[in-house]
Amino acid sequence: MSASSVPVTPVGLLLSDDMIFTSRITGTARDLGLCVKPARSIQTLNSQIHEQAPCCIIVDLGHAGLSIGDFMKGLGQLCTPVPRVVAYGSHVDTAVLRAAREAGCYAVLPRSKFVEDLPRALPDWMRAETAAG
Repeated sequence: MSASSVPVTPVGLLLSDDMIFTSRITGTARDLGLCVKPARSIQTLNSQIHEQAPCCIIVDLGHAGLSIGDFMKGLGQLCTPVPRVVAYGSHVDTAVLRAAREAGCYAVLPRSKFVEDLPRALPDWMRAETAAG
């Protein structure tokens, strides 16, 4: 079997500089047999996108310096089609959660709901089709 005929496992990416949440998310993915690669910076995330197009990107809306609107616009220039973007953030930061919805994120959740839903929802978020599919 040639390398080109080997199916590529769908990969998810995680933009978060919170090591505890990063560990929780990547550990849950591993337990489910899924691959979620962490990135602590947008530059690292962009490099990972160039290595392999992700099926899903999970974004911590509390990431330092993140503008979700600019992120989503830039993502549209990096990936065609655009992967699902699942964003989570503080339930008290309603303006940021609203901005993520308006920017076109596939799902936007308060952090507590994200943690609660993660084991059940991650396989759906990671399925090979993109948000447009």
